[in-house]
Amino acid sequence: MHRGKGMKFVGDSRVKVNGRKPNIPKDYSEYPGKTEAFWPNFLLREWMVGAVFLMGYLCLTVAHPAPLEGLADPTNSAYIPLPDWYFLFLYQLLKYTYASGDYNVLGTVIIPGVAFGALLLAPWLDTGKERRPQRRPIASSMMLLGVIATIFLTWEAVDQHDWVAAAQQGQLVEEGDVDINMEAQGYEIYQAQATCLNCHGETLSGTAMGPNLLETEKSVEEIIDVIHNGQGAMPADQFEGSEEELEILADYIANHGDVEE
Repeated sequence: MHRGKGMKFVGDSRVKVNGRKPNIPKDYSEYPGKTEAFWPNFLLREWMVGAVFLMGYLCLTVAHPAPLEGLADPTNSAYIPLPDWYFLFLYQLLKYTYASGDYNVLGTVIIPGVAFGALLLAPWLDTGKERRPQRRPIASSMMLLGVIATIFLTWEAVDQHDWVAAAQQGQLVEEGDVDINMEAQGYEIYQAQATCLNCHGETLSGTAMGPNLLETEKSVEEIIDVIHNGQGAMPADQFEGSEEELEILADYIANHGDVEE
């Protein structure tokens, strides 16, 4: 009879194993196509990198706070809007013929949806284990196309924007003390015109959206004509009142608020 023949060995959980090793992640360098354990190696490194970038962005927001402009006026059609830098490429895209107007859905939903959807699907479209870009043509091409398009559209948005006009319209203008007759009927009529107040201020001294009416050299007839027909960014027929009240207001503006009552 051979030694050990017909014998079976079973484990016994009651017997302690000496020298048990702690839970140490495997060395994935021995496995082809593998890199490292997702937890905790990979995830911890990603968190650390994210924390560094987050602190950098927080420092930028403290060092360069967001600039403030004047109060928003929905009636001012001459205002030139400009989104933050990370949305400039989408802002520029909407300027093109086939991405705005009748094709607004194409420029706001379909094109961005296809672009971002392609980036999300990139890991499934290219399942290669190679890390070199030339060995992963699909993923590399999609990323390169996205980067080039974003940089080009952002550059075009910055280059075509009227920065001088934008700086002037966004300035905060504080109304100083002015010498006008606030007891005059013309001032009461002016106070009743919401559009006039928004653009020219409570004391007619002007804001970032409208000029100083106290410095006008126009006659009463010329002022009435501007109110009726508009001028520049000022829309036409915004006056709410009778023709008699319009003449009183025009006379008040032409005399720089010095009308005696």
